[in-house]
Amino acid sequence: MTDDSNNHNPYFVAQKQIKACADILELEASAREVLLRPMREFHVNFPVRMDDGTIKVFEGFRVQYNDAKGPTKGGIRFHPDETIDTVRALAAWMTWKCSLLDLPLGGGKGGVVCNPKELSQQELERISRAYIKAIGQFISPTKDIPAPDVYTNPQIMAWMMDEYSSIVGNNQFGVITGKPLPLGGSPGRADATARGGMFTLREAAREIGLDLSKATMAIQGYGNAGCYAAHLAESMFGSKIVAVCDSRGAVGCKDGICVPKLTHHKQTYFFVAGCEGTEDVSDQSLMEMDVDVLVLAALEGVLTEKNADRVKARIIVELANGPTTPEADDILFRKGIHVIPDFLCNAGGVTVSYFEMVQNAYMYYWKEKEVHEKLDAKMTRAYHEVSDTAKRFDINMRQAAYVVAVERVVEAMKLRGWI
Repeated sequence: MTDDSNNHNPYFVAQKQIKACADILELEASAREVLLRPMREFHVNFPVRMDDGTIKVFEGFRVQYNDAKGPTKGGIRFHPDETIDTVRALAAWMTWKCSLLDLPLGGGKGGVVCNPKELSQQELERISRAYIKAIGQFISPTKDIPAPDVYTNPQIMAWMMDEYSSIVGNNQFGVITGKPLPLGGSPGRADATARGGMFTLREAAREIGLDLSKATMAIQGYGNAGCYAAHLAESMFGSKIVAVCDSRGAVGCKDGICVPKLTHHKQTYFFVAGCEGTEDVSDQSLMEMDVDVLVLAALEGVLTEKNADRVKARIIVELANGPTTPEADDILFRKGIHVIPDFLCNAGGVTVSYFEMVQNAYMYYWKEKEVHEKLDAKMTRAYHEVSDTAKRFDINMRQAAYVVAVERVVEAMKLRGWI
């Protein structure tokens, strides 16, 4: 990246976070140099025949950030505004996320510049298969294992797995996670990101003395993770959801939104605006509401130095990747707001993806209850490792998560003789 002045560029943010962690750990120059850059990245352009018979060329990326602890792992995004810097940042965060949860994996990420909302199912399938054909030589169950992310889903993962299997000439269920259950998917994967976040919220609430059964919650982003978070917060804790938003609007109700009705409305009309029993609010006012818990479940960079000082929530739950800039982190820390950082909070997805890899390798599948129990144990242990580190160093939770995760990656690099 050439423009370091753009403080909200996600890759610059990721690098700034690594540099701050390196200072805390007093890392030598060689370790810093390795950690600040992806080990490998691939840029591909591939042709796809559209439904009208025309050929359109799509741009795609795959970044394998660091594989010191094992094969890289990370999602694939389909998004019209996808950039290589976003993918680099997400691959870096995946590296720390896998390390933080003590998984034998490194971090990767991928993306295709496209707008799924403007594509037919047939076009989506052709794009999915063409992307895998373009990057197929760079992935494998022991090299790099993709998964779903923004605007991708189990069906897209099934097409990708099938295309890779066709390329290598045999079934390779383990090359992709987040697959449908009949094709080697894991029970509990659908809500894993949100459920993992709720486990960390439970621990954070205990730590600061917040009764979640009486807590109010606003959710910025009512997609997959945000929707599951709303349902789980109600069912697990009895929390009251008072406001939500998506890319097309925001709604609120001070007495609590009926979550099943809101989800039905979203599934019917594809947006939350106009849901019965709610009133329109602005996206920005949602993040500044006087609530106990603010869930950030949309895209990166929504909390900055311009609005962080107006946040009133006691706990911020970062289900999205990179929603808070370093400048905003400093402000929130000074205000005493308890932030559960993204690569801890949303690590439930990659953790259950890892469980899926294990089940694929064994060809033996667990019950959903067992997946939930194993996920709870992983997330709870990771939360307290981060919290204890934050107290020991007198640093914020994100810095503490970096310290735990980066220390493990550096140790692996040293043992391998890389640095």
